[in-house]
Amino acid sequence: MFTKKRGTFAGVGVLVIVYVLGFSGLVSSEYRSEVAERFIPLPELNKADYNARLLALAHVSSTTETIFTATTSVNVTSTTSPSIWPVKTGYPNARAILPFKRIVAYYGNFYSKQMGVLGEYPTEKMLAMLASTTQMWTDADPTTPTVPAIHYIAVVAQTSAGKEGKYILRMPDDQIDHALELANRINGLVFLDVQVGQSTLRHELPLLEKYLRMPQVHLAIDPEFSMKFGNRPGTVIGTFDAADINYSARYLADLVNQYHLPPKILVVHRFTQNMVMNYKNIQPLPEVQIVIDMDGFGSKDLKKGTYTRVIYPEPVQFTGIKLFYKNDIKPPSTGLFTPEEVLNLTPAPIYIQYQ
Repeated sequence: MFTKKRGTFAGVGVLVIVYVLGFSGLVSSEYRSEVAERFIPLPELNKADYNARLLALAHVSSTTETIFTATTSVNVTSTTSPSIWPVKTGYPNARAILPFKRIVAYYGNFYSKQMGVLGEYPTEKMLAMLASTTQMWTDADPTTPTVPAIHYIAVVAQTSAGKEGKYILRMPDDQIDHALELANRINGLVFLDVQVGQSTLRHELPLLEKYLRMPQVHLAIDPEFSMKFGNRPGTVIGTFDAADINYSARYLADLVNQYHLPPKILVVHRFTQNMVMNYKNIQPLPEVQIVIDMDGFGSKDLKKGTYTRVIYPEPVQFTGIKLFYKNDIKPPSTGLFTPEEVLNLTPAPIYIQYQ
């Protein structure tokens, strides 16, 4: 018994020696290493470039003006006459897409040929068209890189109440997954479009969270089909209040912060005054960039009038425009807006959507 214990103590002694000789150096080096740790700086927003691009979108130049933001002020060039554009909001977080890139999106639903270009053409033809259109915008404004996008209607307003009585149809996951797959093929973005019908954004957005927390997925909301007063979609033009838009922005901002994402983009469709109420109360956030997208169709003169009357005088942050391949060219139209003609609008849209 004594011999056995003695052998055990000897074994422990050997382990102690091995630890001291073999591992104590590792422990020592872990805490006392003189090699400096590698420092990886966080990305920073190029504020000078950001300001310059805002001024370019607003067609503002020539003299010096100070643009004040929520946290700082920067000297930039502008005209001597005051302008409501560019909007004096706070800076976005680093890795923001706008206004450093222009988005060119194809809109629609894969189930319908009538709802937009996404469902109207076979996949390969549609993607080829999108690539050509994106290049067209790059050629028109070489100073602003373009990025393609799939703008997919994920919640579709319906004229029938449906089993929930909300007058909507939510798309199945495999259809949204298809939109993601197409965007991945073209190194593009996805916008999930929500038409709430008689539902609400508070009810619908959480149902899309597993997609909205993906870095390449952004959100669009459509006041036209927000039936706050009990009407059936399609019988009247609906509305969103600033409170609805702010809820959507805060919802996205929470996802950005929780999952450490680049800033999200929130597109709000609009072609009448009452589609967006109390615009002065809309609050862009560092985590969310807001685009008011002029969504009306018709001749060039009619669209330009809507843009001037509805979009220009109520600035929020950025603007977009929807171009209709079919409805915009019906008589008495003289044809579809060219990129050059769109870029002459004030402010120049940074989000371009084709239906």
